[in-house]
Amino acid sequence: MNRITLKNSQSALPAWLPRGMAAVLILTCTGWFGCGGYSRQNAHAEGPHVVSVSIAKVQKQDVPVYLVGLGSVTAFYTANIKSRVDGQIMRVNFQEGQIVHEGDLLIVIDPRPYQVQLEQMQAQLFKDQASLRDARLNLDRYTTLIPSGSIAQQQVDTQKSLVDQLDGQVRTDQAQIDNAKLQIVYCNITAPFTGRVGLRQVDPGNIVHATDTNPMLILTQLQPIAVIFTLPEDELPTVAQHMKDATLQVEAYSRDNQTRLGTGKLMTIDNQIDPTTGTAKLKAVFDNRDSQLWPNQFVNADLLLETRKNSTVVPSASILHGPQGAFVYAVNPDKTVEARNVDIALTQGTATVIKSGIKPGEVVVTDGQDKLQTGSSIEPRNPGAGSATAEQKGTGNLSPEDTSATSSSGNATR
Repeated sequence: MNRITLKNSQSALPAWLPRGMAAVLILTCTGWFGCGGYSRQNAHAEGPHVVSVSIAKVQKQDVPVYLVGLGSVTAFYTANIKSRVDGQIMRVNFQEGQIVHEGDLLIVIDPRPYQVQLEQMQAQLFKDQASLRDARLNLDRYTTLIPSGSIAQQQVDTQKSLVDQLDGQVRTDQAQIDNAKLQIVYCNITAPFTGRVGLRQVDPGNIVHATDTNPMLILTQLQPIAVIFTLPEDELPTVAQHMKDATLQVEAYSRDNQTRLGTGKLMTIDNQIDPTTGTAKLKAVFDNRDSQLWPNQFVNADLLLETRKNSTVVPSASILHGPQGAFVYAVNPDKTVEARNVDIALTQGTATVIKSGIKPGEVVVTDGQDKLQTGSSIEPRNPGAGSATAEQKGTGNLSPEDTSATSSSGNATR
């Protein structure tokens, strides 16, 4: 049996390899594999694993609190200018898209028919005034004859009635003259306010009527201009309270919420709440000097409710939530971390205001927290990282304990 085993072992080796050298080779390989396993065990028993993370410094700064609502731009004044008289258009004194001022002449309608009517009324007035003068003279004569009894009292009363009738006719003539003059004024159509002219609807030579349904032009005031937006009904008491203390600022942003179109002031809150949506309308006024806002334009309105002074701010990305509530990983001087429970006062865009649990000047982890636990060693990817900033505007989400301000339902990131 031993002889068979030896023979099989020798047959497993190359024929040219001597028997002594084969033994040495086997021992060498065995030692090499043993050393390799030992090295791996030692590597596995080395110190704790270092996690690469991003960090940020806790800052102390002023944080603006915004309420965000959806709204649309509305012109302060819009006039559908129509003709108040019938006639032919003689001149059009504006260009499409032109800015006109209050009192500027826009359209001239042929006034000649009304001038002729005016002259006729003036002639009729002159005739009736002459008749009135004659009647008054006769009344004076009859009145002087009453004491002598040479004239009947009835004839005097009749003459007095005639004087009153002619006086009424003169007044009617004067009213018709005033009306004719007014028609001439209506022939010169002027701008009722300063605004921008829209597309022209009529041209010189057209006949217009006072009963026409389509306007000759539409005039819209763009400076100033209004923005009407909505907020949840729960926010109204807080907004109304802040309006008593100061004028609230409103910023209008584009549809994609990236471009600021203007800054205005909150004017008023509507007098009723829409029961179907549970929201109320608010109106803000904007100077719009750079003409960034246009009527019926969709905008995002940010109402600056207040500014929190000297707040402790961390990046919102550093906030984690666990069974004990919100917490952050604070970085120790020896580049280890510890889980620290924090009390959140407000989330504003990419920044979060902390009531307690962390102090300004400390450093927190903002990325890579899923690989950490208390005592973990870290290697910052951004050792010179800055801090959270509250410049990005959005809806402030307040903690239930904070009753100094309220917030709307979502966050908007600029």
